[in-house]
Amino acid sequence: MNETTSPPAAELGHHPPIEPEPGSYRDRNGSVFYRDGRVFRRLGARAQENWKLLRDASFFGACRADGRIVDTWEATPSEGGLGPGILEHARVPFVSYPYEWPFGMLKDAALLHLDLMRQALGADMILKDSSAYNVQWFGARPTFIDVASFEPLEPGEPWVGYRQFCELFLYPLMLQAYKGIDFRPWLRGRLDGVEADQMRRLMSARDLLRPGVLLHVAAQSALQRRYSAGAGNVRAKLARAGFDKSMILRNVDKLGGLVARLSPPRMRTQWSDYDRTHSYEEAEFRRKVEFVGKAAGHRRWKLAWDLGCNTGTFSRIVADHADYVVAMDGDWMAVEHLYQQQKAAGDPGSILPLVVDLCDPSPNQGWLGTERKGLAERGRPELTLCLALIHHIVISANIPLADFVRWLAGLGTSLIIEFVGRDDEMVQALLANREDQYDDYHPEIFEDLLATHFDIKDEQDLKGGRRRIYFATARS
Repeated sequence: MNETTSPPAAELGHHPPIEPEPGSYRDRNGSVFYRDGRVFRRLGARAQENWKLLRDASFFGACRADGRIVDTWEATPSEGGLGPGILEHARVPFVSYPYEWPFGMLKDAALLHLDLMRQALGADMILKDSSAYNVQWFGARPTFIDVASFEPLEPGEPWVGYRQFCELFLYPLMLQAYKGIDFRPWLRGRLDGVEADQMRRLMSARDLLRPGVLLHVAAQSALQRRYSAGAGNVRAKLARAGFDKSMILRNVDKLGGLVARLSPPRMRTQWSDYDRTHSYEEAEFRRKVEFVGKAAGHRRWKLAWDLGCNTGTFSRIVADHADYVVAMDGDWMAVEHLYQQQKAAGDPGSILPLVVDLCDPSPNQGWLGTERKGLAERGRPELTLCLALIHHIVISANIPLADFVRWLAGLGTSLIIEFVGRDDEMVQALLANREDQYDDYHPEIFEDLLATHFDIKDEQDLKGGRRRIYFATARS
């Protein structure tokens, strides 16, 4: 296994460069690298001084203890030849990105960032970065991971991360709250977020009366156009104008109030009320629940995926038998319901809800396609649930049945999968207004494919034989 990344010589001193493990990267706050499943950060000289200030600040210990900041400690310099200036972080169970979060998760990540800004300002420090990618999740709990973003607040220094906060937090939230526009494609299409000028063009004259639009959108767009041509040193001008900590704090407090009031438009999506509208009668639904619980209970799983999770009924069942469950669905409102339920229940961090379209999942993105990773590269599941999903994959999305089963097999996962037959009312509804070109969608073909790639351990008819559920294990 490769060991670390290779920072610049000025950061390394006399330590020899080492080839990076997959997933290692460098930013202006130091180098993050992986070794033997552990996460480290190499700090330069200035970052080491900032770390000492942060380490000794009272808010840092409290935020580490309650999970608002990722648990971080100084690595032993002699351990494995790591050298000085190395921090170790607790590892996030599964990395996710803002373009996979429902509205409530992005909102809570924004509020966490603003809370940490207040805490830092109280210790005469500041967060120089305001990237939404600096927040990760332990289940339904947001955690800030970029400790090297904290630095001393210099007299007269403005909040340089304000523009980034707007582009990656505020504007996406406003898009959905004010315009009913899904922010996820915008964030996936531009990793730096929504630009102020672009946001201004999306706002109508009436939108200027909405809270925050005139100040944080229209005014910011005008200012950025004014200074984009290099009209002097903006920081110096702010310092001469008497810019101080109290002004930053007022801005942070106002932004906190604004974000807290934002909410998505009230609407029903296809699966957001799945718990009340699924097509099972109560007794049959209990049989399905019992099958899933029995199959999942065969062993303890490190990581499980629930594909097409809806509002998480089966995610919660599997969570009793897994260290971590990533629950994915393309219906953002269903995932929003799951997130809010987990949050209200004081979720200990076992289920991560994500908005993912399996027919178009998040790809490798960024420089060399390595800054943001595709789904499977972030952690392959030991157990995968595909319940009442396969007919949507084959019929709605026109994915060949064999391709989907091969993709599942390629994950190296065990599987709980439900085949929904052609005589089921849900399949009949899908076929009602389209030409039936799905010659591969038959139970015999499906079962042959499943048996080709997996070892079938258990199976059971549901809904009078119109559906059949299987438990199959991965082949070594």
